[in-house]
Amino acid sequence: MKILCIADHIDPLVYSAQIKERFKDVQLVLGAGDLPIEYYSYIVSCLNVSLLFIFGNHNLSRLKHFQRHDTSPNELIAEENFRNQSASGATYLEDRQKKIKNVLVIGLGGSMRYNDGDHQFNEFQMYLRIFKLIPRLLWNRIFYGRWLDILLTHAPPRGIHDKDDLCHTGFKAFLSFMAWFKPKYLVHGHIHLYNLNDVRKTLYKKTQVINCYDHFVLEYTP
Repeated sequence: MKILCIADHIDPLVYSAQIKERFKDVQLVLGAGDLPIEYYSYIVSCLNVSLLFIFGNHNLSRLKHFQRHDTSPNELIAEENFRNQSASGATYLEDRQKKIKNVLVIGLGGSMRYNDGDHQFNEFQMYLRIFKLIPRLLWNRIFYGRWLDILLTHAPPRGIHDKDDLCHTGFKAFLSFMAWFKPKYLVHGHIHLYNLNDVRKTLYKKTQVINCYDHFVLEYTP
């Protein structure tokens, strides 16, 4: 199964008239953040496959439409429908799970807090987000025999593909997540790659960590 993973930059190889031919075997698309919703819409309309996405720390103009608010029950229903069905054909995955073609995917977007901007988190906040997912992960372990297949993040784990500046520092919480729940893959963006020799894949314990800046085609084996 081929999974197209994208992040951070509108790749001319994807945003192209040849997209259908170039990615004809792709069965799922994962968006790791910092991309416009319109880009996701183009990919979905061309490839006619499911696309799951999270937000990063840029391109946040639509973020408020997907966040939970204190509203009446009817408005909550409408908001949930919008989040899940109306994102230009793509599905919002922040702090939740989707099972697509028997692949279990959870999304944890955002970056390390560096200037109090939107969708930035400190380590405690990211650990709290993970703890809230534990009931879902326990359900997976009981009924599917595994915790998770793919963790989709924007920021990388601490010490893996990250940088020295606070904005591009990775989360220690993701190292704990991989140690505890052993996903097959952690797919992230946020760290731009400008050199063909830059490291894109790193094995950490039982998890393959992949930087999908621009695009990366993951050959997924169940």
